[in-house]
Amino acid sequence: MDRRSFLSISAASAAAVYGANERVRVGLIGCGGRGQYVGNFMRQAPNTDFVAFCDVYKTNAEKARAAMVKSGGPSGQVYTDFRKLLENKDIDAVLIGTPDHWHAITSIEALRAGKHVYCEKPLGHNIREQQAMVQAVGAAKTLFLTGTQQRSATHYQEVQKMVGEGLIGDVRYVKIWNAVNSKLRPIIPRGLDNLTKPDDLDWDFYCGPAPLVPYDRARFLGTYRWFFDYSGGFITDYGTHRFDTVHQIMGVDIPSTVSAVSHRYGMQGVGEIPDVLQVTYEYPGFVLNYEAIMMNGQGAPGRSPGQRYYNMSGETNRPHGEAYYGSKGTIFCDRIGYEVYFEGGKEPPVRKNTTDATSVHAQHFVGCIRGVEKQRSTVLTGHRATIVSHLGNLAVKLGRKIQWDGVSERITGESAKILGRDWRAPWGRWFL
Repeated sequence: MDRRSFLSISAASAAAVYGANERVRVGLIGCGGRGQYVGNFMRQAPNTDFVAFCDVYKTNAEKARAAMVKSGGPSGQVYTDFRKLLENKDIDAVLIGTPDHWHAITSIEALRAGKHVYCEKPLGHNIREQQAMVQAVGAAKTLFLTGTQQRSATHYQEVQKMVGEGLIGDVRYVKIWNAVNSKLRPIIPRGLDNLTKPDDLDWDFYCGPAPLVPYDRARFLGTYRWFFDYSGGFITDYGTHRFDTVHQIMGVDIPSTVSAVSHRYGMQGVGEIPDVLQVTYEYPGFVLNYEAIMMNGQGAPGRSPGQRYYNMSGETNRPHGEAYYGSKGTIFCDRIGYEVYFEGGKEPPVRKNTTDATSVHAQHFVGCIRGVEKQRSTVLTGHRATIVSHLGNLAVKLGRKIQWDGVSERITGESAKILGRDWRAPWGRWFL
């Protein structure tokens, strides 16, 4: 399906189906911290209720329901199998906050069940799964929104305008980074309790399309991203947001070549993702460099007094962000602000601070369902941004510079098999 045809179908799918006074009834699939966080914002949209809660870990589903009831929502129903939730005809839409390896299957089945879908990033565990998601959205009559909330941030729209209008001249180099010191902020506690499975957790169902391995707390809840069975690591988690923003601001979304280097120096002996990852992408007209480090939280140097930075710790670090280097100036930005510096220092810097746009984006989903807002993120924007993340990992895996054909969505000289995984039966039937 070409881009024009896809966008035409996507626009038709977002037609208004609910009046302003009609209630939008939402089911939450994946009731961990992120699912509850986004769900709490989504329910603040007028006439929106969460009426179902699903998680393979029943404790989380019950906690999510209790939290919604406490904040004034209806009691709702608890499920441990998302397929049962999707059979509920009273549910109009779903918010998918599962671990990454479940995004594709739950999204595809929800679309087939006639539900509107908000799916957290990254779009899928791998590129093959995402291609199936794109096809499913094209065939659906309902809406699909990717949870890349930076698309709803007005300050990023301002940066897009500044770059597009040439305020900082020709931009030929872009740098993005994610940094955290996991040694100073231990993420995974170790001990015998890590190997004792909770009684109300269906571990086999949790593993799903991934290999079935013995239960380990490190592979569960927030730290599943440290294992390639369930995620792509830092680059697919944090990096996808920033790749999406670069695509928005620079107006292109397909790199031609990708090269990468990574190392794993310790990470407390837990997990598989690297401590240090550096990826270089060639796009039409500019070069993009991505850096992820998990042994140091400094990020980019340079701080402005009084300026707030996303996830800053103390007064010294700048752990996440993007930098656009132009012939007339440079823009540094992150999720809560931007700074513009002009070459030669003849003009004073321009600075702005704001707030995270997660709440705006979550309620934007309901606005799109009602047909009163135009989608700011689609399955295609999510697909293209997450492809870039996966290509970084694939360049590491192949150990060489790779050529990416963005039309056929293939790595030159490689089988399409490398874009997927060995899915555990019966879950692979969605993608084979």
